[in-house]
Amino acid sequence: MVSSVLSFVQWVLLVVMAHPLHVSVTEVAFDEKDKALEIMMRVFVDDLEVVMRNRLKQPELDITVPKGITVDEMMGPYLAEHFKIQLDGKAQKVKYLGHEKEGEAFIFYVEVSPVKRWNKIQVTNSIIMETYRDQSNLVHVTVQGKVKSLRLTGDESTGQLDF
Repeated sequence: MVSSVLSFVQWVLLVVMAHPLHVSVTEVAFDEKDKALEIMMRVFVDDLEVVMRNRLKQPELDITVPKGITVDEMMGPYLAEHFKIQLDGKAQKVKYLGHEKEGEAFIFYVEVSPVKRWNKIQVTNSIIMETYRDQSNLVHVTVQGKVKSLRLTGDESTGQLDF
């Protein structure tokens, strides 16, 4: 019995290591005082590097130290194309603020402001999906301490939450 459990665990580990998980996590927080949506997006460096190599047609691109272009110059237009927000059915202007690298991930900072009180938020997040069909983009939205979440995939890259 113990050996069969160990074999199963070893098989699961082998499958996970052979088939990496493609996921990003986005936190959206509504700051009523500043009338803004403060957004933080975590994306694995290696997944994003493959996407940018394909997009820029630069197979040798090292996204952590790119030559001739900065990470912010790459990501501003990319996120504008692949990350969108609507509040109560109205498209919002998403402003790219910058990034930092933390371990094996980039953290991208984005903002939507000014924002008036709203009831429905629609988020489109199709980052990395053009390269990895199994990509999941998790989105957590916090309003007045209440958190609601979406799992966006290649089949459904847009979702809506009601507050």
